[in-house]
Amino acid sequence: MTTVKRKNIKRSNIAGLLLGIAIVVLVNVIAAFINARIDLTAEKRYSLAPATKKLLKKLDDVVFFKVYLSGDLPPGFQRLSNETREMLDEFRAYSDNIQYEFVNPSQNPNDKDRNDTYRLLVERGLQPTDLRVNKKGASSQLIIFPGAMASFHGKEIPVQLLMAQLQEDPNKVLNNSIQSLEYNLASAIKNLTTAIKPRIAIIDGQGELNRMETFDLQNSLSEFYNVDRVVLNNKITSLAIRIKTDTAHDVLINKFRAIIIAKPTKPFDERDKFLIDQFIMRGGKVLWLLDPVFASMDSLQKYNSTMGLPNDINLEDILFYYGVRANVNLVQDLNALPIPVKTGMIGNQPQFDYFKWWFFPVLLPALNHPIVNGLNAIKTEFLSTIDTVSAPGVKKTILLETSPYARTVNAPALIDLEILKQQPNERMFNQGPLPVAVLLEGVFVSAFLYRIPPELADNASLGFKPKSKKTKMIVIADGDLAKNQFHFSQGYPLPLGFDQYTKQTFGNKDLLLNAVNFLCDDSGLISVRSRELKLRMLDTGKVAKQRLFWQLINILLPILLISGFGFIKYKLRKRAYAGPVRKNQV
Repeated sequence: MTTVKRKNIKRSNIAGLLLGIAIVVLVNVIAAFINARIDLTAEKRYSLAPATKKLLKKLDDVVFFKVYLSGDLPPGFQRLSNETREMLDEFRAYSDNIQYEFVNPSQNPNDKDRNDTYRLLVERGLQPTDLRVNKKGASSQLIIFPGAMASFHGKEIPVQLLMAQLQEDPNKVLNNSIQSLEYNLASAIKNLTTAIKPRIAIIDGQGELNRMETFDLQNSLSEFYNVDRVVLNNKITSLAIRIKTDTAHDVLINKFRAIIIAKPTKPFDERDKFLIDQFIMRGGKVLWLLDPVFASMDSLQKYNSTMGLPNDINLEDILFYYGVRANVNLVQDLNALPIPVKTGMIGNQPQFDYFKWWFFPVLLPALNHPIVNGLNAIKTEFLSTIDTVSAPGVKKTILLETSPYARTVNAPALIDLEILKQQPNERMFNQGPLPVAVLLEGVFVSAFLYRIPPELADNASLGFKPKSKKTKMIVIADGDLAKNQFHFSQGYPLPLGFDQYTKQTFGNKDLLLNAVNFLCDDSGLISVRSRELKLRMLDTGKVAKQRLFWQLINILLPILLISGFGFIKYKLRKRAYAGPVRKNQV
């Protein structure tokens, strides 16, 4: 090879090196000023929702997350820990005001100090998970707190990272928890950084659930909203306030973002119905929790039987205008909550066994909608069905259904504990799935459009509106869904959704919180809950049969590929340089 050619090759190599260095420097300079991220996953699992990005960019101070998922964790919880860290890192890509720390609450070797730590975390709102693990042939108990504490400006709230779900495969539960991470963490940030909470109201005055029966619901809602209890009492100012304007007439605006009507048992008079109707016409949202049939377990405990009677609360006509009808029936479902039934006596002590009570259906949410996606099972009591009716401009979405093994009993209906002694005939339970909760969205027509006298319709002080702004409401045909139980002996209210008979926690509270958040959310953050991450599981049968084959492939194939590339490169270099050398030598 000539000297000139060697110099040219050397110059070319140096130029290539300098060009490579220049490109690397240029890319880093551009990256310092432009924040660009590319997500190549099919479901965009590493891309934050626009609402989350907007929330993060508005942060003016540090939000600190203390995550209690560290240490020697089982594989599933280790994956949840890793995904939480990655999500927080994703948050930090859009805001420097996100900081976090992972700690192990079980690291203290002293039993007393460790138990004190556990107790403190429970008092602060984190729920533990008790596991039995096997290591090296020995079984041991492991307590894990799959959650975090978020703090901002001295305010602190708990964040549950594990979404408990009854009757679900653990891998699916874990996947649902991971896909809910963005919403749970972003929701905590929104809650901490919101200076003025929106106002909502729980309606009183028609025999609704009282303060103690909705204690946990109201307490949980108060983390996000200012919650009032309001008696309508025919007063326009119960739901609205008058605003003076430059015109001759005042303007009525809603005092509350949403109202909750939970299990009324007395009829609404026409004036109070008018107030609710006009609240909706002004853009207000309503969560209806209604019992079309009145039935009580108190009578059953005394007499072993009772009657389910129609519950006339005088709301059927306005609901019909809005696009829904709550049917006067009761649902019987084979997928039901067990209740304790006295079966005998041993000495002077009564003995109880548990039987599935068909009048208490357990609902398993299956819809990929922000309100119900990934929720735990919902417990109900004396549930009724819902039908949708024609209402132009209103979109209807069925949120909850019974299992396929359900049927209805029209009221008046005999409710007798004797049915627990019968073996159910599954062929009779064939009407399901039956709709029991519906979301209505759109522009509603006033139920009083053709009923209010012209002199009142034209009365500016009433501010009558014949058609609503774009708004939404949710109707659930079970008022007891919002009712918390009370401790047997001490009588204090228990967490909403907890059943002290079966010791299980159902998703009632999460359902209602999601429902109110969906109705009141103007940022679009609630839509993050509908994100779905596909669970791609290995075929365990194929893994067992083809284990050795794939192990050999993973070990030998990389070695063969590298050896093959090396051999090809050697041959190419030999062909490129061997010929010219011989020619020069000649």
